Amino acid sequence: MKKRINKTLVILVVFALMVPSARAQQEAEDYRFQEVVRLQTTSVKDQDHSGTCWCYATLSFLETELLRMDQPAHNLSEMYLVRHAYMQKAKDYVRFHGENNFSQGGQAHDVTVEWIQHGIVPQDVYPGLEYGTQDHKHGELATVMGGYLESVVEDTRKPLTPAWDEGFARILDSYFGEVPTEFEYQGKTYTPQSFAESLEIQPNDYVELTSFSHHPWYKAFDLEVPDNWAHKPYYNLPLDELVEVIDHSLEQGYSVVWDGDVSSDGFSHTNGIAVVPANENSNYKQHPVREKQINQQMRQQQFNRQIMTDDHLMHLTGIARDQKNTRYYLTKNSWNTDSNAFGGFLYMSKPFIRLNTVAIMVHKDAIPDDIAGQLNLD
Repeated sequence: MKKRINKTLVILVVFALMVPSARAQQEAEDYRFQEVVRLQTTSVKDQDHSGTCWCYATLSFLETELLRMDQPAHNLSEMYLVRHAYMQKAKDYVRFHGENNFSQGGQAHDVTVEWIQHGIVPQDVYPGLEYGTQDHKHGELATVMGGYLESVVEDTRKPLTPAWDEGFARILDSYFGEVPTEFEYQGKTYTPQSFAESLEIQPNDYVELTSFSHHPWYKAFDLEVPDNWAHKPYYNLPLDELVEVIDHSLEQGYSVVWDGDVSSDGFSHTNGIAVVPANENSNYKQHPVREKQINQQMRQQQFNRQIMTDDHLMHLTGIARDQKNTRYYLTKNSWNTDSNAFGGFLYMSKPFIRLNTVAIMVHKDAIPDDIAGQLNLD
């Protein structure tokens, strides 16, 4: 006698076989992003072969602030501020007898500090290209500056002459051009300071925040990264609150300067994706994958082991979600646009932000009231 086949069992088996296939098919779908917030910003710029992302990201941020303030779009000169920052770095390097950091890198506050001291000019007034190319190539400049400063600090014939800094300024003039004292722009005559005043940016309204448990929460400390050569303080928040500030800022119409690490395999500028895949062998560049859950301890370990470093600054200008409802941050980069899937922008996932953010800069009014109160911000 033939055994009767249990139809219910067959259906269950077939369904069980289909579920993994359906899940695999869903994971194999290319990224599909729905933008929740997209702030108006200026065009993507290319830092070319220079280590000056800190200036590109922060000036993009300030240009976007002008748009938020209902001012016209401006293309401001990165190299004007870079040149002044190099000069100040050189002075500090010599004052510290060669023990302070001198490199192409920097932090967001370098822009606001130099803005206060030296004002700002439009890009057309000071492109900073006096070395025979149409793009920025700072390799030779960095070698020349480093060699000059080493010769100054290693010279045993003390005291130093009062001419060394003038000689260094001449190097900067040769590569960037002499800084303007007065210029014409849109039918008006300005100095760098008067032009900065006309823009109504208040540099002291911008604060930098970080999240590391080796310092007390809600207190400011000198963030221990080499590019913080000016030794400026950062307010310290628990990780969840740091991300809350980012979310609140963007949702309220304020963009964010992002300082972090992009050296991990989960970062791909070409594909416009930055994630923390749970399976390192997954095809994260093409489709959404399961990501690691990031907590305070994990990021602290990355920082302590110097896996997480401040190797790049970018500009957060929006929020998006993929087809799995994962949150991403629309990020404006300062690398080339031709080889990037989203015209120079990329999408950084929330786990990537939680793990790889070293610091952020925001307008103080963009910080939630309860957190601002904890920090004693005016």
